[in-house]
Amino acid sequence: MDADDSNILARGRVATRLPAQDLDRARRFYSEVLGLEPVDERPGGLLYRCGGTEFAVFRSAGAAPGTFTQMGWEVDDLDTVVARLRARGVTFEEVDVPGLRTKDGIADIDGNYPSKGARGERAAWFRDSEGNLLGIGEPVV
Repeated sequence: MDADDSNILARGRVATRLPAQDLDRARRFYSEVLGLEPVDERPGGLLYRCGGTEFAVFRSAGAAPGTFTQMGWEVDDLDTVVARLRARGVTFEEVDVPGLRTKDGIADIDGNYPSKGARGERAAWFRDSEGNLLGIGEPVV
């Protein structure tokens, strides 16, 4: 294997896949609550694009685990995004575990991703209509 072959996935694009037990319900949530419309669809799947990346929501008989962040967005103004999503009916998770605590749905995380030139991150989490745990983060510089 040559040196260029060792990082073959590093040249690929990452695309998230989120399960949905009810694809029509998920489509309504992503459209009416998050303001997102699919750019493509196939039987049993919806494809969305955000900021040059993509994710798919697919029909699945299995339930979303919802015990960890399955997908997240990085935004420039977390407070505004949280306020707008709350106005659309989104409920943000309250977290209180060692090393991570939210206040009014928002956590301050020191030292998160210094490689991005940040000293930390502010973050919030919510669930979609299918129970997938989604996150929103804003780097703190």
